[in-house]
Amino acid sequence: MFESFPALNDHNLPYPDTVHPIVVHFVIAMVLFAFVCDVIGYFTGKYRLFEVSWWNLFFATISIFVAIIFGQFEAGLAEPYDAVESVLNFHTLLGWSLSGILASITAWRYVIRSRTPHKVPFSYLTLGLILTLLVGVQVYLGDKLVWVYGLHTVPVIEALKEGLLQ
Repeated sequence: MFESFPALNDHNLPYPDTVHPIVVHFVIAMVLFAFVCDVIGYFTGKYRLFEVSWWNLFFATISIFVAIIFGQFEAGLAEPYDAVESVLNFHTLLGWSLSGILASITAWRYVIRSRTPHKVPFSYLTLGLILTLLVGVQVYLGDKLVWVYGLHTVPVIEALKEGLLQ
């Protein structure tokens, strides 16, 4: 049965390189840009920025689920060793939590957009700031997984295959 699956490459993936970081950077940029547009629109009265913010949140909400699917798949192929497991587990938990939080905020933003398209409440901006900070923590954890623990990097994959990492 497993013969029909493609062989894993030197990154321990069935395709050339990781997809999760590509998709997730798209989500990060859209969430941060949406928050910036809302803040600028709130303080300058340029309400057209609220529409830009809405569409960025809308597509970020769709994209975060694509990022999670690839993240789960690639994390499963990463063969995490003991030192990385707690960071990977927290990154996974926060990622799933962020998907729910982002979907909720986007739904609230839709209601705001429908009722008062030319303004947003300050409480919404406060929640946007909290979302931005959570995204920052998630970015830190993702960076740590790659740049400190080396998930899906060739030297770490080779060390795992040779039994040097447990």
